[in-house]
Amino acid sequence: MPKKVSPDYWLFLVVLSLVGLGVVMVYSSSAILAADRMRDPYFFLKKQGLWAALGLGVLWAAMVVDYRRWRGVVLPLLAVAFGLLLLVLIPPFGQEINSTRRWLRWGPLSFQPTELAKLALVVYLADFLARRQAVVGQFFQGFLPPLLVTGAMAGLILLQPDLGSSVALVAMVFCLLFLGGARLGQMLVVGLAALPVIVLAVSGASYRLRRVFAFLDPWSDPRGSGFQIIQSYLALGGGGAAGRGLGESKQKLFYLPEPHTDFIFAILGEELGFLGAAATVALFGLLLWRGVRVGLRVAEPFGAFLALGLTVMLTTQALVNLGVVVGLLPTKGLPLPFVSFGGSSLLTAMLAAGVILNVSQHADV
Repeated sequence: MPKKVSPDYWLFLVVLSLVGLGVVMVYSSSAILAADRMRDPYFFLKKQGLWAALGLGVLWAAMVVDYRRWRGVVLPLLAVAFGLLLLVLIPPFGQEINSTRRWLRWGPLSFQPTELAKLALVVYLADFLARRQAVVGQFFQGFLPPLLVTGAMAGLILLQPDLGSSVALVAMVFCLLFLGGARLGQMLVVGLAALPVIVLAVSGASYRLRRVFAFLDPWSDPRGSGFQIIQSYLALGGGGAAGRGLGESKQKLFYLPEPHTDFIFAILGEELGFLGAAATVALFGLLLWRGVRVGLRVAEPFGAFLALGLTVMLTTQALVNLGVVVGLLPTKGLPLPFVSFGGSSLLTAMLAAGVILNVSQHADV
């Protein structure tokens, strides 16, 4: 067994940089909105700062606890994740916002079960792939069990309803299964079989159809379904090479809806310009590189798949968010990890990063 070494300091610095950038950008993008809605320009900053402080504690705890202990809680973690996904669908436990039930609320605290579900699924898959490496390429023994678990979880998320997160979850799982040795042909067949379900889900909801049409041609409805992505274009385009300057965004002045959450990257691009946006993308590139490097350098299979799975989880979400903001994907409410406002997303991302950092201490040198 490789001796324990120092954690991956590059990965640690990348995470701290993204969290720090997120706190700064949450304040910059939300101060005027918070002053108008909450009569307190620091409202979102204080909440994000608190979550960031708690996140650092979670990061440290995950970094010092041996990652192998996660194998002992695979089934309880899955059971809790499924339980919360069911609970959020039941009033009054699930908080209804814009005809969706994605949040559980206890007094002033709220939590999005989908975030825990993604983490639980990665831990389950890491354990499954580590135990069944010899049969991963076989459909019934190696591919079907994780497919059923993923399908059940994606189905519950779809009932919230949240089609985008369901599709992102399945994409994440397929990526990890491919890394684990699953056959590409099997995944293509399942993907093609799932297309009619996606088409029915989109065509059965008018707001999803509007999002697809807005993705194809946002200027066909500039004041309706295309409004948000057009404002995102204006923000990114207005930033130029060096940006307008921190705090100088025009689109956050009640043009771009909720600029501190899913579209925070657009405000970042406007204020920090192409250089700032490129540097942010580069940080996620470094996160991907160091996470994959950790996974490839760990001899123990569970640690390898756990590091790779958590890295895929974080970077897949980042890619989807960035793709939406720049118009490469239809609009989907998925936060940018470490950067967007929100406690559920930030704490889950910090926990995932801490686990990867712990795995890195057991990597071959």
